[in-house]
Amino acid sequence: MAGGFALDGKSSAGGHREFKAKITWYVWICGIIAATCGLMFGYDISGGVTAMDDFPAVYARKHRAKENNYCKFDDQRLQLFTSSLYLAALATSFGASMVCTRFGRKRTMQATSVFFLIGAGLCAGAVNIVMLIIGRISLGVGVGFGNQAAPLFLSEITPAHIRGALNILFQLNVTIGILVANVVNYYTSNIHSAGWRYSLGGAGVPAAVLFLGSLIITETPTRLVERGHCEAGRAMLERIRSTKEVDDEFDEIKSACEAAAALCAEEKPFRRLRRRESRPPLVIAIVMQIFQQFTGINAIMFYAPVLFQTMGFESNASLLSAVVIGGVNVVSTLVSIIFVDKIGRRKLLLEACVQMLIAQVTVGGIMWVHVKANNSPSHPWALAIVVLICVYVSSFAWSWGPLGWLDPVGDAFLSMMCTMKAFIFFFFAICIVIMGVFVLTLLPETKGVPIDEMVDRVWRRHWFWKRYFSDADDAKISNC
Repeated sequence: MAGGFALDGKSSAGGHREFKAKITWYVWICGIIAATCGLMFGYDISGGVTAMDDFPAVYARKHRAKENNYCKFDDQRLQLFTSSLYLAALATSFGASMVCTRFGRKRTMQATSVFFLIGAGLCAGAVNIVMLIIGRISLGVGVGFGNQAAPLFLSEITPAHIRGALNILFQLNVTIGILVANVVNYYTSNIHSAGWRYSLGGAGVPAAVLFLGSLIITETPTRLVERGHCEAGRAMLERIRSTKEVDDEFDEIKSACEAAAALCAEEKPFRRLRRRESRPPLVIAIVMQIFQQFTGINAIMFYAPVLFQTMGFESNASLLSAVVIGGVNVVSTLVSIIFVDKIGRRKLLLEACVQMLIAQVTVGGIMWVHVKANNSPSHPWALAIVVLICVYVSSFAWSWGPLGWLDPVGDAFLSMMCTMKAFIFFFFAICIVIMGVFVLTLLPETKGVPIDEMVDRVWRRHWFWKRYFSDADDAKISNC
């Protein structure tokens, strides 16, 4: 089943080979099925159920006689319910790469769907908080495996000229999953005593799609070649490219696999990270992930309904506001897809820092003046906060997104809000200023630079990082 067009083998502007291939329906179906992992991730990190009055013991603190607007949701069990998924995903991610390499992308995604199905079932049928947390841990294990296997599967199964589109589909599905969950929460909140069960059980729907889909998708040619099944790998490449003329691409896959095996035999990957010339990209990668958490985005996305109830919205109104924010998140992610290669990541990051800073400081100021321990802001001020949070979320979505797995700030958000009150937004604002300075001074622009020219055109020209490459061996750099 072939559709689209064929692309003859040639060199692209960046010097990379493009191979003859047709965009087949089979490839698109495989891509959509794999990207369902992103949909499940997005669905499960939405926290709307914690704003439902019938949610079990986790939510009991809200109904205590003595309430404080900033502290009525400060419950360690609620935060454990939230953080258990992220911590399980983090722990799983350390072994997910090994599992993916040993058992393959397809089987890893099958395991992902099973963990999601188990987690959704446990959460939907939970009789106590312990059962809920166990279900969330199962979902987190699924996230850890899925976020490793799905992007790798997508990058290996698709032709180079649509690889970016299908990989972005995974990221986009995360935001769509958040929006879908918010919509489901809004409608199920009216089903008293069982609404939260339907919401949490809804995660089983995309999990079932992934499970059934994983039975029909193929293992990737790269995976087959890695395991020494070269004939099967070539046959699979011919199938997914819908052409017999795959000699050039197959030779490159074989060469890449052989080179990777030789490098691992010569020097372990983690040991290569200790080289002096590996430090700049390693430091930037780690720092950017840490900064991503200190924007406060995960705290706001997960606790949006709770935050809006703090400002005086009723349960349904707070959930509807979360739906609006979810929609802004999806649209802004599309904006990023369109403009990131035209504008450049660095400019988008700097613009977002300014936009997020203004939004956080303004929200903090409004809440400091108008939200006290026992009173809520007037309706116009509450709406202004919703608009400002939308402004904040949009800037994150087209710059610092997609959401990360580990959320240490988000996990402690309710306790921080109880202690710091409105000043928590000023805390995030200070973090954003530090982030902006880092991007302005230490993050180089890589727009339009082929990866094999990164050292000469980026690192060796940067005012600070160039010192790490001044006496480096070019042969070793090429293997980094």
